[in-house]
Amino acid sequence: MLPWFPGPAPLHYTLLSGQRHTGLTLQTLHPTQFDKGKIVAQTPYPGIEHGTETVEELRDLTAPIGASMLVDFLRNKRFIPPIVHVGWAEPGHVPRGSLYAGKIGPAMRHIDWETWSTTEILRKQRVIGPLWNTTEALPGHSGKEPMKAKRIIWQDGFRVLDGDCHLFPSVGHPIIVGLHGNEQKVYVRTIDGAILVADRVKIEGETTMEVFDAAKRTGLAPIPKQLESLKDLPHDFVSFHSPLK
Repeated sequence: MLPWFPGPAPLHYTLLSGQRHTGLTLQTLHPTQFDKGKIVAQTPYPGIEHGTETVEELRDLTAPIGASMLVDFLRNKRFIPPIVHVGWAEPGHVPRGSLYAGKIGPAMRHIDWETWSTTEILRKQRVIGPLWNTTEALPGHSGKEPMKAKRIIWQDGFRVLDGDCHLFPSVGHPIIVGLHGNEQKVYVRTIDGAILVADRVKIEGETTMEVFDAAKRTGLAPIPKQLESLKDLPHDFVSFHSPLK
């Protein structure tokens, strides 16, 4: 709801900012600037309280309201001059905390494990995911090849570990943990101490696969080529060669 989050991605930025109110704005076209037209209809301030968590949910909530607003504007012929500004804020006013809602690019999906909280990671995962990192891989299994940077995409996302963890990985340094049977997950500790769990990943140049298979295939962790499961090791976990970047 203007002047909050002008730009091409207002739904995304509403959710990323944690705003619990939103609204609709109908405006004229400005001859040279985006989202700088005269506001001719708008949801009353402070907007609609919403409980949505994804762009799809927020879009489904706001689309019917916007359509009704447009129909009412046309039926009442409020497009006939003089067109009156009816926005809740004076033209040119920028509310505190408002951001330009620019296009969502790859850099916004790049997790910074040293600064992003668990809440921020999970929120961005829901709104703009899948998220990604780079890490070091050791191609082949001879140990003679140089380390090579690989992009790892958290294709299926993370969830917070439910229960205690007997392992204490350092922040942003994944470990693959063997659970009951042949089930193996990747654990990553966040800056605020939570453990995030992922089942499957996509490594650049590969298809999405189980994390154990992906790590063994691409050399993300020191897993012998012949090893079928972590249960065949004397311990039940293995660390990635390098932290996530």
